[in-house]
Amino acid sequence: MPGIIGRKIGMTSVFGSEGENIACTVIEAGPCVVTQVKNEETDGYRAVQLAFGEKKEKNTSKAALGHFKKANTTPKKDVAEFRDFKTEFDQLAELGKEVKIQDVFAEGDFIDAIGTSKGRGFQGVVKRHGFSGVGGATHGQHDRLRAPGSMGNASFAARVPKGKRLAGRMGNARVKLTNLQIVKIIAEQNIIVVSGSVPGPKNSTVILQK
Repeated sequence: MPGIIGRKIGMTSVFGSEGENIACTVIEAGPCVVTQVKNEETDGYRAVQLAFGEKKEKNTSKAALGHFKKANTTPKKDVAEFRDFKTEFDQLAELGKEVKIQDVFAEGDFIDAIGTSKGRGFQGVVKRHGFSGVGGATHGQHDRLRAPGSMGNASFAARVPKGKRLAGRMGNARVKLTNLQIVKIIAEQNIIVVSGSVPGPKNSTVILQK
């Protein structure tokens, strides 16, 4: 089992071994339930599907209800698939089995965190890409302070090239941060504390994997 699903609680800070102040993110990770086990014979690859978070039965489709019923569990809010795990986690790949933090991670491990960043709507080039604007506020440029400037096109292309950094929708994208170290695990409360920031607002879903 190379990972687990969790919920971002917020941020805090802890003191390291040398007295340094480390910014950390607190995550409620698990317990998760194994809702499907895939193998190479029937599916072409090895994978385990985990589910996390309670969901009302009336808000769950009949197909999903049947899927969770096979695992003998209640409807869940979030589902994620973890592929190509090591043989050391084979004992966890059992339908209906509950997976906790200590089954997957240990303090000091380096992990990756996947989440959805905060949506910031339609933003200009200064906020979205860090442009500095056209120039000074004098010489008639009273409305050009946050403008993108020249597009670099004349009569030849006569269009803006695809992929050019311009204004547009910012955030609300899948973000993966790598090599975050586990500072502390509070197993009885299903809490994991990792160094650094994790994408997404409070109460958002986070996927942690090795």
